[in-house]
Amino acid sequence: MCLVTGDLRLLHVHAHPDDESSKGAASTAKYVAEGVDVMVATCTGGERGSILNPRMDRPEVLANITEIRRQEMDAAREILGIRQEWLGWVDSGFPEGDPPPPLPEGCFAALKVEDAAAPLVKLIREFRPQVVTTYDENGGYPHPDHVMCHQISVAAFEAAGDPDAYPELGEPWQPLKLYYHHTFHRERMKALHDAMLARGLESPYADRLKDWKPDPENERRITTRVECAQYLETRDRALLAHATQIDPDGAWFAVPLEVHQEAWPTEDYELARSVVEAELPEDDLFAGLR
Repeated sequence: MCLVTGDLRLLHVHAHPDDESSKGAASTAKYVAEGVDVMVATCTGGERGSILNPRMDRPEVLANITEIRRQEMDAAREILGIRQEWLGWVDSGFPEGDPPPPLPEGCFAALKVEDAAAPLVKLIREFRPQVVTTYDENGGYPHPDHVMCHQISVAAFEAAGDPDAYPELGEPWQPLKLYYHHTFHRERMKALHDAMLARGLESPYADRLKDWKPDPENERRITTRVECAQYLETRDRALLAHATQIDPDGAWFAVPLEVHQEAWPTEDYELARSVVEAELPEDDLFAGLR
């Protein structure tokens, strides 16, 4: 039975500009090509992000990093064919040390979850997505903004359909499915590693895999694998639009496109919440809805 008779809408919630291109971008491009209306909610402006591309590590870039990262997001948005909204919070940076220093005052990760979730609830009620994606409880990796992004996404998914929650933020709307990205998992890295070695190429993952023990329980969390090999080239172009963050000669592109397409042609997700009955495993974020 088709549960959605109108337009399909997909909302990705990401912590920083560039996350929408490094996680799920090929499947995003696939859904856009199918006519799905895709929106990205970007929690912060990435103001405290490091400049990771040596070509862009210049004083004038650092001095204008906020505006430049917005321009990069605009370029990536056009490449992916999506809509995008800023939630308006300030990047927390990645505090390092033992113990790490306190978070900057007023930053995204230092907010109360109920306050930080409010603009996302408003956006969900306005955009009315059937499907929402975000990171798992570990943030995908333990950046404080990624962890907070997970927390507000779960809170907003639950609150958006509740008429008693945030009544001032519009008519209730209940998304039907919530997914977590599983991009950098061992099974995928091992497949890419093996494919490189089989072709006589040097693997960028050799050192990482050496100490990365198999974790069957974590791999079992993946419920949904979206075939999107033909859109990996679009993902690469979107990544390159974030020039302050992505080094074209760096690890992102160490595996040739055709190797990646053959060795791992999917982007992988975990169905974390579902208001509708789901039959697992899936090959579509809209499985059961169309």
